[in-house]
Amino acid sequence: MRIPLFITILFVLSLSSNIPTQTSAHFFPNISSIPPSLLKPNATAWNSFQKLLGCHHGLKVDGISKIKKYFHNFGYINSMTNYTDDFDDILESALKTYQLNFNLNTTGILDAPTIQHLIKPRCGNADVVNGTSTMNSGKPPADSPTMHTVAHYSFFPGRPRWPANKRDLTYGFLPQNGLTDTIKIVFSRAFDRWSEVTPLTFTETSFQSADIKIGFFAGDHNDGEPFDGPMGTLAHAFSPPAGHFHLDGDENWVIDGMPIVDGNFFSILSAVDLESVAVHEIGHLLGLGHSSVEDSIMFPSLEAGTRRVELANDDIQGVQVLYGSNPNFTGPNPVFTPTQENDTNGAPKFGSLWVHGFLLVVGLFLAFVH
Repeated sequence: MRIPLFITILFVLSLSSNIPTQTSAHFFPNISSIPPSLLKPNATAWNSFQKLLGCHHGLKVDGISKIKKYFHNFGYINSMTNYTDDFDDILESALKTYQLNFNLNTTGILDAPTIQHLIKPRCGNADVVNGTSTMNSGKPPADSPTMHTVAHYSFFPGRPRWPANKRDLTYGFLPQNGLTDTIKIVFSRAFDRWSEVTPLTFTETSFQSADIKIGFFAGDHNDGEPFDGPMGTLAHAFSPPAGHFHLDGDENWVIDGMPIVDGNFFSILSAVDLESVAVHEIGHLLGLGHSSVEDSIMFPSLEAGTRRVELANDDIQGVQVLYGSNPNFTGPNPVFTPTQENDTNGAPKFGSLWVHGFLLVVGLFLAFVH
């Protein structure tokens, strides 16, 4: 039986419409090598908040509704159908919880430190799930012994992990991205940081056969978490054993990132340190959720212009709960009180998988100026 040509063409077109949008991505050796035209100034994000600075309970100010929507996205406010500009009891309670989670003074006021934190790059996972915060203040009490720590790590629901017979994991890169060896080495270093503290090993192989599949995409790439260009979603990774690790190819990825000491906060917001994001996302690939310890890899926010690639004790303790310790690991062994071993960090659900989105929230607030 012959198939009419136009039916064949329609069938091929339907298949092509479902192919994820692949991209070659934007890579730069360091921040100074990025053309000034790509380092978009983002002072507008801060300027748009000026009218909200100092807002407190009882006030009604244009733009408060946007703050409520933001807190709803991250679980601090339950479902609302009418986001008003009233600074009400609901917003004050949400704000205090947010301030506690991120180690800010719990004033219940939109003060400068709180607003500056709101526009930092952060993860898209909810911090509050079903009314319960999965985070706690990561700062130890003033009278706490120096070497006494409290666990603040968390896991995905059900504590998914790679099976016991799967300790030698493989990873591969999407061939269409055409990544150079220099870029691949960044990922290799990121994997090494986790293998140093666990019995896990990571070896590069072909993309099709790999346990962990890494790819740079643009826009909608058929996983329910579309990328939205620069200053939007940076990356997301699925909990084990899915092994999907997607990055936004439209970002300005810095290969050899160094901390910015004297740079302008807003002028370098569009530069993203690749290894910092990779180490964080691999933590999710292994089953870790978020931690409230500020210097941990799994802390939800990443200060603009900073580089955070070293595992903190909290990261190490969390991943070793899942997989045990590397026999050769000789790191610090502090007194440990596992009081905050959370089984969920509120990752958005995609089918039967749990996906983590590393969201740069500045883009959300640019709506203020439109």
